[in-house]
Amino acid sequence: MSSSTSFSKLMNRPHLKVVRMLGYVLTLGTQDAWWGLVPVLMARLTVEERAALAFMALKALDRDDATMTAEAALDQGAGQPQAPLFSHMDQAAFWADMADPEELEAYCLASFNAMPRVRQAAFLEYVQGRQAA
Repeated sequence: MSSSTSFSKLMNRPHLKVVRMLGYVLTLGTQDAWWGLVPVLMARLTVEERAALAFMALKALDRDDATMTAEAALDQGAGQPQAPLFSHMDQAAFWADMADPEELEAYCLASFNAMPRVRQAAFLEYVQGRQAA
């Protein structure tokens, strides 16, 4: 790498976007900013990269703080779905990736029960067709 070439020009584009977002989050330092980092990490990093990042972040904490942090991240579930940023389906998929099995089942059943009968029938046809395929 020559002295005139910036490291950011050599970086993988998705990684550069993560680095920039992390800089914004650290600068803002708000809870909303930190939560905004989650979809960027999910979109731009592989599972292995996110796991390595989480592992090293936990290793940077003392044992008690690392334990409390990991427990808080794992035990909270996703909470209620938020208002969609792009579309309802995008938000639902994002929420479902973070939800606990109990949350998924509760919202799925409540959503299904709230649908008109025609939509319930279409939903069942869609789901049963996917199982057969």
